[in-house]
Amino acid sequence: MNQAFRPAVRTRRLDLDRAKGVAILLVVVGHIVAAAPPPGAEWYDQLRYAIYRFHMPLFLYLSGYVAWMTGALQVAGAAWPGFAWRRAKRLLLPFLLLGVVVLAGKLLAQEIVHVDNRAAGLLPGLRDLVLTTEDSPATFIWFLWVLFLCSVLAPPLWRVAGTAGLLLAGLLLLAAEPPAISYMDRFARHALFFAVGVAVAEREARLLPVFAARLGLWWLCFAASLGAALAGWLPGDLSLLACGLAAIPAMHGLMLHPAMARQGWAIRLGGFSMAIYLFNVIAIGVAKAVLLQLGVPWTAEGFWVHAPALTAAGLFGPIIAKRLVLRRIPPLDRMTD
Repeated sequence: MNQAFRPAVRTRRLDLDRAKGVAILLVVVGHIVAAAPPPGAEWYDQLRYAIYRFHMPLFLYLSGYVAWMTGALQVAGAAWPGFAWRRAKRLLLPFLLLGVVVLAGKLLAQEIVHVDNRAAGLLPGLRDLVLTTEDSPATFIWFLWVLFLCSVLAPPLWRVAGTAGLLLAGLLLLAAEPPAISYMDRFARHALFFAVGVAVAEREARLLPVFAARLGLWWLCFAASLGAALAGWLPGDLSLLACGLAAIPAMHGLMLHPAMARQGWAIRLGGFSMAIYLFNVIAIGVAKAVLLQLGVPWTAEGFWVHAPALTAAGLFGPIIAKRLVLRRIPPLDRMTD
């Protein structure tokens, strides 16, 4: 068997890098409209809905996969507090810092230019950022909070109940439907995909060749699930479950295809995925404000200018910031790697 399918071999996994690159591109496309598209551009709502059926489940799957590969699940009980502290510094610190920056930026900017999802004020905004998160001024960073919970809760559960226990816990959480307090609703909807990533990584020697060999079948299932979701046949979390699970063999199998192996752009975007994730919404918001000031209208016709310009800003703005600014400040450089 090819060494790329052996979890014990710690080589650079280009299939995972490519998957991160494609996933972060989808994140940016899904963020170019914060609320509603302009009248006449409702096609974007359909595109965004389809993207949101699977792109964050794919990220949680990749995170669970990496957790298994790096041995994070095997952390001993005595070492768990230190592990949890390191994960908090890695994930919650940028969550809080960026959330405060976004809140402050909105409070200042909304007095001057158009701002989507206006902030209610400093103290209400801080409350919404970490507690009443349905109204968060920086909803887009929820993934960091959820990934932290998955990362620190999975090791003790795995040590007691194994991978099957992780999968069962993910299913139970999906059925629980907790309130939107501290992103517990999003954690419940997405923890299963982290567990699936662990399960696939644990059995990758058997599963990845099947993903690659039957790629057409997986994409047929994936397309059917998206079609059913768009048609309204899979309501609510059922559509997220079906599309998210179907995306895993389809997308991961595609990343193993020789044609995809030649796509260097995906690996490059994957290398900047954290910076893009953290700063794409800010870059998009600034670009949109500039376009509006320049007279590009938020109309169906103007959207054909806004859409590619905002996508480019969301991708390349954070990359430029990373290269020119963040790499000169070691703590911020590490935080955005």
